[in-house]
Order: sequence, then structure tokens, then C-alpha cells
Amino acid sequence: MGQSQSEIDQEVALTQIQELYKKFASECPSGNLHLHEFKKIFGISSDSTAEECAYVENLFRSFDTNQDNTIDFMEYVAAVHLVLRGRLEDKLKWSFKVYDRDGNGRLDRREVIHIVKIISKLKTHENPSACEGLNPNQICDRIFELVDKNNDGQISLEEFLDGAQKDEWVLEHLKLDVRPSSWFIQQLRKNS
Repeated sequence: MGQSQSEIDQEVALTQIQELYKKFASECPSGNLHLHEFKKIFGISSDSTAEECAYVENLFRSFDTNQDNTIDFMEYVAAVHLVLRGRLEDKLKWSFKVYDRDGNGRLDRREVIHIVKIISKLKTHENPSACEGLNPNQICDRIFELVDKNNDGQISLEEFLDGAQKDEWVLEHLKLDVRPSSWFIQQLRKNS
């Protein structure tokens, strides 16, 4: 399930990563990126959908590792590296962190359904047949059936990683966007 080096090289060129860094420096000369600036970098404005806003807010929260409501340059560099060059397991751990809104290390149905709804709306917007006729509640139920091995109504990090790596359908529905390079690059082009 891992990516080959050639796939990674195809995803994003070094010059594109450098452009992301330049964008950070131009948007945030103070060295701290606030949520409204993060949204601006990725083209989220008042006419963006609620799903796009929620997705970007979740990304911001997951990248703000010290939880000071800003992303400093080092957090930004780490985020860009993870998203554009990270291993599948690291990206899944990051996805789990985004899902785990209360930070307790376990996912309950409320947390999973929240993200599944966002992902479903974004996927449906891009490709109307992407959700295979399943609504977010059905997707959530199936995820819990396949991943919650001890049937405690919560998904641990270990269950999350195991389920996503063993089942392609689960991976497709649990990942926020394991290969978001094209989205980042598209947003940069759109806003350059």
C-alpha cells in the first residue's frame, strides 16, 4: 500500500514545495500563520462552501501542534512535508488526529460521522458517483463494523491504522486525503 519513489516524485516537484514556502513567507512575514491567513492561502473565502471551510479548519488544527492557534514556520514545514512527501502510515496518523476532535486518542461515532460528512460532500461535489450510493451514516456504520475490532463503539489509533491498511474501501473512506498534493498545487495555482 506504500507509495513508490516515482509516485512521490510525480506528485510534487521540489520547485512546487519551494513555492509553498514562498507563499508562507509572503502571507506571513511575522512567521505566524493564523486561521484566516491559512484559509486565504488555500483560497477559502466567504463564498466557499461550509465543507471546504470545515476541511481547512480541521487541517489548520491538526498542523497547529503546540495548540497556540497559529502555525509557525516549523509547523508549516512539517505539515507541508507530511502532506506532500510523508509515508502512508504517517498520513493515516495525521488523519486520525484530525478526526479525534476531543484529543482523547479514540474516535467515537460523532467524530467519525463529522469527517465522513465533510469528505462525502467534497467527493460528491467533485464526482457525484463517488459515494457508491451510501449516505454518511451508512459509511460510518460500515467503518465501525470493519474497524472497531473490540466492538467498544470507539476506534483506537491501532484499529484505525490496521483497518485502513488492510481494506482498500476503509482506506478510501477513512483518509482525509492521503495524496492531497494535487489539491495543494491546484490551490496555489488558483491563488497565484
